[in-house]
Amino acid sequence: MPKVKEVDRVELLIFDLDGTLIDTAEDIRDALNHALSPYGYSRLSTEETKRLVGDGVPKLIEKIIGKGKREFDEIRERFLSYYTAHIADKSRPYRDVIETLQRLEGYKKAVVTNKKEALSVELLEKTGLYGFFDLVVGADTTAEQKPSPVPVRYVLERLNVRPEQALMIGDGPTDIEAGKRAGVRTVAVGYGFKELTLLEGADYVIRDSIKELIPLLERLGGKAG
Repeated sequence: MPKVKEVDRVELLIFDLDGTLIDTAEDIRDALNHALSPYGYSRLSTEETKRLVGDGVPKLIEKIIGKGKREFDEIRERFLSYYTAHIADKSRPYRDVIETLQRLEGYKKAVVTNKKEALSVELLEKTGLYGFFDLVVGADTTAEQKPSPVPVRYVLERLNVRPEQALMIGDGPTDIEAGKRAGVRTVAVGYGFKELTLLEGADYVIRDSIKELIPLLERLGGKAG
């Protein structure tokens, strides 16, 4: 095996949040159904919710009701109000997430999500994950959100890491596109909200558990505890 160049050694791990670190589908489903209930829309299942999330709240609601609807603002406010109050009722870290993050203490770590920053921090705090991360970047932290490379580049700049020294890890096409456009190698997650067939452009794949990241990093010249 060729020796890994020093510049290529992974120093920074950038994680998506929903569908990668935490299974939030049921709480998002409940908030959506609460928000939509006065307007006659069909109730959403957990699986339907998983297929819809990933692009932020405005686009999430537009996917359901369509663009330009008069009730959009009211539905958004109802969603945010309910979700803020119930953000971690049912949401839990995926299997092996806490143990894996503990083993990755030698790496810089960040979260880049299309959820608002304050909500993201609150969710991470309530699920016991916040202390693992050096930086949390939400939809309103930077001028653009995923799939734009802007939030990924923001993390690289703030944590003083070159693109070739970072990995972007996520379960959605927006994660893979944002990472690639920022010049960062990408890792598709197979246990999250999206089908792996939607993530074919990723450089690497972890299928069943986040702990598969450990041997991947070892192959890339890194190390874990």
